[in-house]
Amino acid sequence: MEKDLSAYRRQYAKYELDEHTAPANPMELFRDWFAQAERDENCVEPNAMQLATFGRDGFPGVRTVLLKKFQWDGFIFYTNYLSDKGKDIAENPHVSLHFHWPVLERQVIIKGKAEKIPENLSDGYFALRPRGSQIGAWASEQSRPVPSKKYLEERFREFEKKFEGRDIPRPPHWGGYIVKPVKIEFWQGRPNRLHDRVLYELQKDFTWKKIRLSS
Repeated sequence: MEKDLSAYRRQYAKYELDEHTAPANPMELFRDWFAQAERDENCVEPNAMQLATFGRDGFPGVRTVLLKKFQWDGFIFYTNYLSDKGKDIAENPHVSLHFHWPVLERQVIIKGKAEKIPENLSDGYFALRPRGSQIGAWASEQSRPVPSKKYLEERFREFEKKFEGRDIPRPPHWGGYIVKPVKIEFWQGRPNRLHDRVLYELQKDFTWKKIRLSS
């Protein structure tokens, strides 16, 4: 099988990114870019991000997760701590995040350290999830081999029955991580592949240094 994609071409020209007028703190720029992505009806799931970890098998692992909160010190998402990504983070907390908003011709690439958030914060978010998602967190042994789809469905029904008529507590193996960034790159597509790339690097005094990168 062969398919030649060399003729695919697209010129980017919607917006510009100037390091001289960009905010001193990258979280301000992320806030502004994210808000614009939220407002654009053609931008589906603007909070979808790729999470890259270093696998225990020596290979990098990449998957899409959903950003659930961002604040001055980092980016928060939730998952099963016993999943492949959870095990990867336990051994090596240095991770990368990647946002891609094609309709805006933008990317954001984040390098940082992941750490578990306090249990009470995970409890609070879990309580807000739909009941089906809460049961699913108990039923799914994420990333582990299962004999069949029917097995998962039966586990779901078992936990559904177990928690019938009462609030569902957060599983101890499920909760949130915050990725505290040390580098954030903002990429804005431009004509002729002369893209605008601005890198923020965290300094020892917790200020950020702005660097323009070649496209």
